[in-house]
Amino acid sequence: YPDPDQPEPVDHFDRLPDSVLLLVFNKIGDVKALGRCCVVSRRFHSLVPQVENVVVRVDCVISDDDCSSSSSSSDKSRALVGPFSNLFRLVFGGIVKPLQALGQFLGPKRSVLNETLNSLSSSSLFVAPGVGDDGEMDHGGVTHHSPTQVLRNFNEIRFLRIELPSGELGIDDGVLLKWRADFGSTLDNCVILGAASVINNGISPEFGFGNGDDNGSIPETFYTNGGLKLRVVWTISSLIAASARHYLLQPIIADHKTLDSLVLTDADGQGVLCMNRDQLEELRVKPLSASSASKRTLVPALNMRLWYAPYLELPDGVVLKGATLVAIRPSEQSASKNEVLDSSWLSNAFEEPYGTAAKMLVKRRTYCLEMNSF
Repeated sequence: YPDPDQPEPVDHFDRLPDSVLLLVFNKIGDVKALGRCCVVSRRFHSLVPQVENVVVRVDCVISDDDCSSSSSSSDKSRALVGPFSNLFRLVFGGIVKPLQALGQFLGPKRSVLNETLNSLSSSSLFVAPGVGDDGEMDHGGVTHHSPTQVLRNFNEIRFLRIELPSGELGIDDGVLLKWRADFGSTLDNCVILGAASVINNGISPEFGFGNGDDNGSIPETFYTNGGLKLRVVWTISSLIAASARHYLLQPIIADHKTLDSLVLTDADGQGVLCMNRDQLEELRVKPLSASSASKRTLVPALNMRLWYAPYLELPDGVVLKGATLVAIRPSEQSASKNEVLDSSWLSNAFEEPYGTAAKMLVKRRTYCLEMNSF
């Protein structure tokens, strides 16, 4: 029993003003840790909903179509993949390479697209253990909550980051594929960086040292050995993944009018979707157009610029074989702005050393592509 003659111990947190505690909570950010803070005291419970900087790490992605038959899934995939056979035209002051066989491009890689379409485009995201609807931690067994449910406990979020457990695109070991997309009510821009392989010691037995003197042109073998086919699959898959993520964000954006920034990324660093305050407001005012084929945002008609290097040696010794950079903007936006491509936008899309790779690639010969809406 406490000695009645001794003064009660001082709770130093009680001596801190609310503004200082909120600074601490905003540094914590993680929604699970904040959920634990909620049960510490009534004061903490009342302050946590005022946190402005929140990070939600998703534990699992569960398909809404798990109970549906495999035949219906394959029908959906065929409905989506079919239109892709006529998406692309490759031009450089005219048609650089005839693509009459584009209908055959996606044949061997169709399974990659199917996996992408059947992942986030028809999935739910869950966090566990989470914060209950009453703002308190769940106890006992593991209970899953969607990010939308968890975030309803927060009233003043300004900066939100949601992290998926992994990227949606299954790629072979050693292959590099990264993308970043900005959305408003639809796609504003997207940049994709890929490489057939990454060599970290700076030595390639096939190519030797240096970037070679290829005049920045795409070699003939790029069209005949499946190189172009693979880049088509990378581009379409990345756009589908980005549009599926965007679709899932609608209820969160509608619930949180205070948002200034929203980032949806993954633990692998494969893809990043970003929305600033103006883009978030645009989506609230102008609802997105959904794809009729699946749960994702409709991708508008696009103009693209592509750069390719058979062999790209970066200053830190990292070597990219088959390095490819694709810059994407909606056709309508490109026509109205008629703007010169800003290379800083491309290089800032990726962390090093890949930002440097983007800078090096944009100095090479540019190839233009067009894609229909899908």
